[in-house]
Amino acid sequence: MKVSGRDAPCRVALLRHAPTLAAPGLCYGRLDVPPGPLPPLDGMVARLAGFGALWSSPSRRCRVLAEALGRRLGLVPVVDARLLELDFGRWEGRPWDAVPRPALDRWAADPSGFAPPGGESGAALLARVAAFASALREDGRAGIVVSHGGPLKLLRALLRDETPDLLAPAPGMGSLEIVDRNAAS
Repeated sequence: MKVSGRDAPCRVALLRHAPTLAAPGLCYGRLDVPPGPLPPLDGMVARLAGFGALWSSPSRRCRVLAEALGRRLGLVPVVDARLLELDFGRWEGRPWDAVPRPALDRWAADPSGFAPPGGESGAALLARVAAFASALREDGRAGIVVSHGGPLKLLRALLRDETPDLLAPAPGMGSLEIVDRNAAS
C-alpha cells in the first residue's frame, strides 16, 4: 500500500546542473545558456540506483544531464516548469556588474517581494517550488530532481520542513545531495 501525503517517506536526490559555457559574471536564470561538459556519471549512477522517478527543469543545461542519467538508470525524465530558475527579466544575459547597484540592493533587502524588471519575485519562485515539493510528497517515490541553484536550495529546505531562505547559498554546480525525509529511525 502506497502511503502519500505530508507524512509519506520521501527520499529525493537533488542534482544541480554542471557548469555552463556562459561567460563568467553573466546573469542567467531562464536564459537557455549552453551546457558545459557533464560531470562524471559513474559515481552518481551508483548512488542513484533504486530511485524510481526523474524530474528535470526544462532548461537545456538540466535536461542534458537528466537525459544522460536517465539512459544509465533506465528512467525517462519528466520535464517540469516548476523547476526553472528564477526569471531575472531584463537582467537576463547582462553581466551582473551592469545591473544597477540600487536595484541589487533593493533585491537583497526584499528577496521575497522584489522582482527584477520584467522578471519574477522570490515569492513566486518559492510558490512554484513549494507546489513541486507538495507533488513529490504525494508521489511518494524516491526521485531525482535535476534543477538550478535557486529551486534546489528552496526544495531542500521544504523537504526538511525547514524555513526556506532565498538568500541561502546555492548548491554547487554538478553537486548531488540526497535528502531523506521522515526516514525510519
